[in-house]
Amino acid sequence: MFTFTLRRLLIAIPTLLIISLVIFLLLEAAPGDPLGEVPLTVPPEVKAKMREALGLNSAWYVRYLLWLKQFFWVEPVHLWDALFGTSYGEGMQRVISFQSRQPVMQIIAERLPQTLIVVGLAYVVGVLIALPIGIISAYRQYSWFDNIGTFISMIGFSVPTFFTGVVLIIVFAVKLHWFPSVYDTTLQVTDWASFKAQIRQMVMPVTVLALYNAAQISRFMRASMLDNLGQDYVRTARAKGLTEKVVVLIHVLRNSLIPVVTVIALGVPTIFGGAIITEQVFKVNGLGQQLILSIHANDMPMVMTLTFIFAILIVLFNLVADLLYGILDPRIRYD
Repeated sequence: MFTFTLRRLLIAIPTLLIISLVIFLLLEAAPGDPLGEVPLTVPPEVKAKMREALGLNSAWYVRYLLWLKQFFWVEPVHLWDALFGTSYGEGMQRVISFQSRQPVMQIIAERLPQTLIVVGLAYVVGVLIALPIGIISAYRQYSWFDNIGTFISMIGFSVPTFFTGVVLIIVFAVKLHWFPSVYDTTLQVTDWASFKAQIRQMVMPVTVLALYNAAQISRFMRASMLDNLGQDYVRTARAKGLTEKVVVLIHVLRNSLIPVVTVIALGVPTIFGGAIITEQVFKVNGLGQQLILSIHANDMPMVMTLTFIFAILIVLFNLVADLLYGILDPRIRYD
């Protein structure tokens, strides 16, 4: 397994380099200019100096290599900045951002906790809901539970997250006044009252993301369980006198989880992508909202870093899924 993991990590390096180049070229081809937000009253010679300081006059490959250098050149004093570069702004010696004027990782570190709280909880809730629904729906195929689960899953999988979020805001915030429509990122949990307020404002964004995640996983779980329930080894286990609980939860479930592991692992970067829209709907001051703001401001270092983080998550959790296969099925070897 160590050799397999090392080989996959070595393969991931050129893969991520190609992904970073594609991201850079796409952003380079997109319309807009970081100086587009500069007031018209700024003299042209000042704008020219700003373009020179930003490196916008250099060829695209020079700017890409500069970004790679900032990404991989680690200095002990500026570890975060060296790893992830800086967003446009902070003086003539560095890449500058008119949007933030702060290092990229400083901005990400400020916004990451909000995203992790909402997305992390939504992911855990979605998985914990989806697995039992998929198992029971398969075992009780075509029952009322299966029909209701299928109906809810189709809605959760088909309806866009922004539409679900707007519906929840209209019903539970505007009409019923149960939950706040806007997420207060400045709320500090210091006592029981603030803890309840934090839970209340998390209910709707977590529900939106968890519903989408649970709908997808439960469908795969149900299909995989149905496929394994009809296998010969299940009939053999029952013929040996094993209880139905042992047959379903030990033998069938373990084999059924093998294809579902891929869906669960790749669901991590997917739900981060869904958070981009959800954070806009509920005004969560997280990475998703930061990405939208950076796109509008043409802040290429910030957009590249956030997009590249999503790509790293996909490659990383692909590897995690492959390693989990061997744990769930001892017949799989990493030779």
